[in-house]
Amino acid sequence: MDVFSKENLPRPPGIINSIKAGFDLIANNITAILFPLLFNLFLWLGPRLRMDALFNSIKGDVVMIWKSGGIPAEDITRAMDLYEMVIPSINLFWSFRTFPVGIFSLYLPQESLLTTPLGAPVVWQVGAAGLLGWIFLLTFLGWIGGGLYFRSVAGLARVDKDAQPLSVFRALLQTILVSVSWGFLSLFAGLPLFLILAVILQFNSFIANLFVLFFGIVMMWLVVPLFFWPHGVFLKKQNAFSSVMTSLQMTRFTLPTSSLFIMTVFLLSFGLNFMWSIPPEDSWMMLVGILGHSFVATALLASSFVYYRDMNAWLQSVMERLKLNQPKRA
Repeated sequence: MDVFSKENLPRPPGIINSIKAGFDLIANNITAILFPLLFNLFLWLGPRLRMDALFNSIKGDVVMIWKSGGIPAEDITRAMDLYEMVIPSINLFWSFRTFPVGIFSLYLPQESLLTTPLGAPVVWQVGAAGLLGWIFLLTFLGWIGGGLYFRSVAGLARVDKDAQPLSVFRALLQTILVSVSWGFLSLFAGLPLFLILAVILQFNSFIANLFVLFFGIVMMWLVVPLFFWPHGVFLKKQNAFSSVMTSLQMTRFTLPTSSLFIMTVFLLSFGLNFMWSIPPEDSWMMLVGILGHSFVATALLASSFVYYRDMNAWLQSVMERLKLNQPKRA
């Protein structure tokens, strides 16, 4: 007899059942995949926004500055070779993919995608004056698109379908607050650790690898409590700060199960992305991969809302049962 039977407590929601419920929701509401579908199609067939012309215009000045700083010629050559390989493959339109609220995409910024079934894509070059403006504009539009996307999927997971849905204005406002807070938190936590790693690399690579392992474990402990930060906003209509407290409270009592759920979602998404990327980008078969990615990514998002909804309901039920079972003081 387990602890749930001894205390007459309900069992927590299952991970597999939550994922299955999410897939069923999207299968019955297939239009929910339109946001990632259209975004993926744009990244695949649309124009490229690149900055290699900007890099080429300042490359000589950068090399001169590095030489005057005493950097060895071999290191400069190695860095330039790396930049010349990476910079031309960056599509700045990927900035539209925002975190933690955003529209999921199949393509990463380092993927070149130099050809499509329609031929060579149009390439737009960004100048020094417009670089930050483009990034800011795309990020802001990404927040808007991500907020609408999360709002639509969360609406499918609501138990009370007749309840007033979260207003578009509130969804967008709280999306921006969550995203900006997440950005500052990531910068505050990540920048010092990366600086420490850079210093350690100067002395011992083995210790640096151990530090990376430790850093990964720490990040896992940070990501799990914050993973459900947006869910309270879109499912319970909380503000950004109340939502993060709800997420922290939920994962405090359900850390093993919630960690396993997040890991399952990550492995499914990450593993299937390899399959979706098998067709060459100049083949119309890539459309199959885009459709598959859009469906699975949206279904996994719906699963996370289902898991969050059911786990919070389970926690509330358990707390009420425990209060009733507590012996009364004389």
